[in-house]
Amino acid sequence: MHTDDFDFDLPKSFVAQRPIKPRDAARLLAVGEGFQDLGVRDLPQLLQPGDVAVFNDTRVIPTRLWGTRGQARIEATLHKPDPERDDTWHAFARPGKRLRVGDTVTFAETLNAAVIDKLEGGEVVLRFDRGGHDLLQMLEQIGGMPLPPYIDRRDGPDSTDYQDYQTVFANTPGAVAAPTAGLHFTDQLLANLDARGVQRVTVTLHVGAGTFLPVKTDDPRQHAMHAEFGEITPATAEAINQARTAGGRAVAIGTTALRLMETAADDSGTVHPFRDESDIFILPGYRFKATDLLFTNFHLPRSTLFMLACAFAGRRRMLSAYEHAKQQGYRFFSYGDASLLQRLPDIDETTI
Repeated sequence: MHTDDFDFDLPKSFVAQRPIKPRDAARLLAVGEGFQDLGVRDLPQLLQPGDVAVFNDTRVIPTRLWGTRGQARIEATLHKPDPERDDTWHAFARPGKRLRVGDTVTFAETLNAAVIDKLEGGEVVLRFDRGGHDLLQMLEQIGGMPLPPYIDRRDGPDSTDYQDYQTVFANTPGAVAAPTAGLHFTDQLLANLDARGVQRVTVTLHVGAGTFLPVKTDDPRQHAMHAEFGEITPATAEAINQARTAGGRAVAIGTTALRLMETAADDSGTVHPFRDESDIFILPGYRFKATDLLFTNFHLPRSTLFMLACAFAGRRRMLSAYEHAKQQGYRFFSYGDASLLQRLPDIDETTI
């Protein structure tokens, strides 16, 4: 298996810079034995009464900050909290070369942070002058949405991004990247799922900026996957298990929900309550235990997310699906269109 096996050509013109409005007006490519060009609003009819849709209810924190160290301007994007201290975050700083351990950066003239460590690639560790709820409240006031690098905002995220880059069911603060499959849902679409007899449950996976990190190794199995904190409550685990036992299907709304379910499932497919970090990396050859359908956006070439989609629905099928999507003018990535993937029967794709 080689990283090049998951490469495909994607001109920048396919990268969505703004979402379609309303959210559920986006297009939907159903991928099974063939391809169906539909709309996100068709999702309830593609599911069956008794299915259970699993949503990620994480809430994106505005972690993009602008500040100064002396006369130098500094931009920092917080991407991972310290598990031991609620006032300390790992951050990507620009220009990182201007920062030294011991420096103090002042953001928006109200929030101070000391540089306590300096890592590779412009990454620093910042300790703020406040933590916990106080820090989160300040970030909500002065921070910008941490948009992915392929969304071009020369002057930073604007006022519409604060709403567009958050799901309507976002509840638990902690993510520094949106669970983008969830961005397509409106209150009306959720009501239509209810009317169809599709049960809805939520899990929490705080998406980290590592989700955008490219795979730089020739063999993707050597890629170091980032860890993210997640939780599945006993009630949610029980609902998923009962639905599947009764003949329903577990529908992961996004790769984040899928990764958390697969982390918490045993070999029999039973999902257990979970509260911990997950660094699961799913590649072709993986045997899915708890997920039957995947609703997801169109992903970057050579990315861990596209590799997951290939593991779920088949590499050749997904490459063909993405070519079809380009031919039909689908919009890619976070603000783009969606797909509904049927799981490929278990086969050995470890050698491609």
